[in-house]
Amino acid sequence: MEAKVILPAEWHPQSAVQLTWPHEGTDWAPIIDEVVPCFVAIAKEIIKREMLLVVCPDEAMVRAQLGDVDYSRVIFREMETNDTWARDHGGISVFDGAQAAVYDFVFNGWGMKFAANYDNLITRKLFHTKTFSEEVIPVNMQPIVLEGGSIESDGEGTLLTTVECLSSVNRNEYLGQEQLEYHLKEIFGLDRILWLESGYLAGDDTDSHVDTLARFCSPDTIAYVQCTDEGDEHFEELQEMEQELKAFTRKDGKPYNLVPLPMADKVEWEGERLPATYANFLIINGAVLVPFYNSPKDEVAKTALQQAFPDREIVGVNCLPLIKQHGSLHCVTMQYPEGFVISLSKEK
Repeated sequence: MEAKVILPAEWHPQSAVQLTWPHEGTDWAPIIDEVVPCFVAIAKEIIKREMLLVVCPDEAMVRAQLGDVDYSRVIFREMETNDTWARDHGGISVFDGAQAAVYDFVFNGWGMKFAANYDNLITRKLFHTKTFSEEVIPVNMQPIVLEGGSIESDGEGTLLTTVECLSSVNRNEYLGQEQLEYHLKEIFGLDRILWLESGYLAGDDTDSHVDTLARFCSPDTIAYVQCTDEGDEHFEELQEMEQELKAFTRKDGKPYNLVPLPMADKVEWEGERLPATYANFLIINGAVLVPFYNSPKDEVAKTALQQAFPDREIVGVNCLPLIKQHGSLHCVTMQYPEGFVISLSKEK
């Protein structure tokens, strides 16, 4: 019998989380002093619980910004970068039978909206610099364009995604939805795909990444953005998305346990509404890091996620600086399962 590919869920035990660090050569330049503390806060929470992999052009600069942390848990890899969205340019980890593998998909700046010539090479360079364990094999997934923020796995053969993103212009528009589904099932060993046809956030550059809208918390639980304000521009789309989620069933035919997250308060910058969302949380070893937006709704979202993750600490991180570039906490991170990333002791 052929070994089955498994796309592990985010709650699978992790070896490390990748951050691709902001610098003056990125779009963060005008607000670099504002966004760096956000990255530092995320980094420190990760370091408490697992290894942190920092991709950056200048290790000394990042060390000065991080300050006094446990550097035995930090791996630096110096290379040129365009931007900081590790969720979308980072490698995607799978288990192919007993073999650990990292898929390196094409990253083209969300359908060639932004420069990505350096970021598309990051995963390949991480292999060349022996960042991954010797047992992990690299898999070049060209010519498929795929970003990590566009897919959600329950770790048991079900994928949650959006029609809007995967079929969008300058990604894989040469493939119809049926062809896309076939390829995704082959690549990730999937039994089925749950396609969301509704849902979006104003100011989103990703064409409706699912990690801004709805997330698996366990194989039977999905947290999602709920909009109850009829005057909000998102009301109709998110109401339709909610109905889709209610109609989805698990493999055994039972409905999912749905955990509604509040629609974040309206945040604007330079006259534009930003895609603030509480669905953009990161699951790490023993904790869930949740984006906060200096709003009373922060605690509402934290309470809801504590119910979804009763055995994990829920930690809020101020992400108002992040959404000024139209992303949030999950978007700037990429996790790697236990055994995937080397330990510093092996590197020396």
